[in-house]
Amino acid sequence: MSVKFNHTIIHAKDQVASARFLAELLGLPEPTRFGHFHVVKLTDGASLDYMTTQEAISAQHYAFLVTEEVFDSLIAKIRDRKIQHWADPFGRQENQINTHDGGRGVYFQDPSGHYMEAITVPYGGW
Repeated sequence: MSVKFNHTIIHAKDQVASARFLAELLGLPEPTRFGHFHVVKLTDGASLDYMTTQEAISAQHYAFLVTEEVFDSLIAKIRDRKIQHWADPFGRQENQINTHDGGRGVYFQDPSGHYMEAITVPYGGW
């Protein structure tokens, strides 16, 4: 029996804005509406289901393994739009990327304060 990740719910102050922000930066299709969610479909079939909440949002971390081409496009958009970003999860290396395990990585926040990460090589180089 195999186990695959299918979806997760991400709380947002504005589900439409947050879903579109991520989909556009990562070059994914326009989010779709499903029930009371705004859904970002990833290329592996999993989805991020954004849900608006008025409650305080506890920032979470979401990491994406991307191709070199997607990373090039992502970092260009981040820099063009002057989106704050870091090479490290602690925010000490501002406006930089990392080169862990022979790949590239970057951290940035979505409109609701969640920490997004894009890497081109999985940690450990697997």
